[in-house]
Amino acid sequence: MIADQLILDKKSTKTNYKEDRKSEKPIRSIAKAISWRIIGTLDTLLVSYLFTGKVVLAASIASIDFVTKMVLYFFHERIWNRIGWGK
Repeated sequence: MIADQLILDKKSTKTNYKEDRKSEKPIRSIAKAISWRIIGTLDTLLVSYLFTGKVVLAASIASIDFVTKMVLYFFHERIWNRIGWGK
């Protein structure tokens, strides 16, 4: 109960898309997800290559990582955008 009050400030909790888009548009979350994933994918590519020594395998791992983590990051951003804590 206390955690709910701290994390989900009832006055600033957004209830629909129209209200939510005032603070940050979904396209901004998409742009942030893509830019962050490029950085993360380069890191994954480098680490995968260092472990495997094979460029093709490292690129395969990095490609899968890029898609899955970009989708997860987008939803992570949208959820955090609904939390009133710290705003």
